[in-house]
Amino acid sequence: MRRVLAVAFALLAVALRPGTGESAPSGPPLLAGARAVDVTPPTGVPLAGYGGMGRRLLVPDLLNRHPYAFWFKPSRGVHDPIVARALVLQSGPRRVLWIAVDLIGPDGEMVAELKERLAAIGLQYDAVVLAASHTHSGPGGFSRSRLFGFLALDSLVPAVRERILRGMTEAASEADRAKVPARVGVGRGEVRDVIRSRVGLPLDPEVGVLKVLRTDGRPIALLWNYAIHGTLLGKQNLLLSGDVTGAASQELERALSVPVLYTNGAVGDVSPALRGWPGVRRTADALAREVLATWRRTPVERESALRAVSDRLHLPPPRLSLRNCLGRWLPSGLTVGMGWGFPSEAEMVGVAVGDSAWVTVPGELQTRLGQAVKAEGRRLFGHAFIVGISNDYAGYFLTPEEYARPSYIACASLYGEAGGQLVAARATDILKKLREER
Repeated sequence: MRRVLAVAFALLAVALRPGTGESAPSGPPLLAGARAVDVTPPTGVPLAGYGGMGRRLLVPDLLNRHPYAFWFKPSRGVHDPIVARALVLQSGPRRVLWIAVDLIGPDGEMVAELKERLAAIGLQYDAVVLAASHTHSGPGGFSRSRLFGFLALDSLVPAVRERILRGMTEAASEADRAKVPARVGVGRGEVRDVIRSRVGLPLDPEVGVLKVLRTDGRPIALLWNYAIHGTLLGKQNLLLSGDVTGAASQELERALSVPVLYTNGAVGDVSPALRGWPGVRRTADALAREVLATWRRTPVERESALRAVSDRLHLPPPRLSLRNCLGRWLPSGLTVGMGWGFPSEAEMVGVAVGDSAWVTVPGELQTRLGQAVKAEGRRLFGHAFIVGISNDYAGYFLTPEEYARPSYIACASLYGEAGGQLVAARATDILKKLREER
């Protein structure tokens, strides 16, 4: 009997030893689903992103010759589709929706309307991230802002806005219905030779990858992150296109046969190194190759907790600095109020999944500020990423030094020399809140 008891206790000790065998998960299982929906508008919709004469009509379309264009030339066709891709993550009651879409940028009103449409069909989330790729060859005509319409998007075309919103809603609802038990892995790579600095400072070459798999190892989705402007196709291009990040995502989708969501990084001072259609192909190949290599070498976490934080960013009154736009010869205090055209507050979202944290920025953050946020995030998590041009668009956010130097990006930075630091500080606060929820 003593021998039997001794054997029983030995087996029990082995069973209870930490790290031995497959112990029960400590939290609710992670569920994930993803879908992609083509939201390409009709040919003739103007392209968004460039406000110069290369894309403008010489005379606005006062005679209604073009069904979808007023300020800008109508598009002449479709080179590659405009796509809305959705990823839903759920762990117990916590639910997060990612939407990645081939647009120049979102606006807060569009995010609010998307949430309303989803709530009307019974879909509510702790956080919604609407991330634009920032392609400058995507459709215009989707924003109600008259300022952005005149500057870069053209006047509102209700049918275009409806197509995009309906497509995003469809992608989200189908992704939600497709949820299955899942595991994730997070990895990082580097691509250095496809970007250049607008201000002569070091850039961030990091590629971030969120790998989402079924528990049997089959892919569900890939979410990737890299800071690059979608301006390889210049203002002469009049074909609808996702530009370089659309091309890279499509290449990855052919390799993995699942939706591939792209999110931009801290892109305020980043330009592509190559241009034109050959540049798109070469840059997309380099990015897709590194993303796929990172996917393949990234291990999958055994358990992945999900957390989300949504917060309001309160900004100073937006003002256009004439000195930053026209030159140093003007006094620094000469400004024009822009509160009628730009937001005074915006939503920022933080999402932590597994050992990674992702924080949104409602505009284009300078690299140096983005790297400071990521460094703090990695003190709290294994991986941290900036998701730029998400949930709203409030222009550029720069360091005080770069704001003081007249340039295109300083002209488009409307919240003063402390605006960039304010956004970076709020992003860091959100990362800390995510860590506390852990």
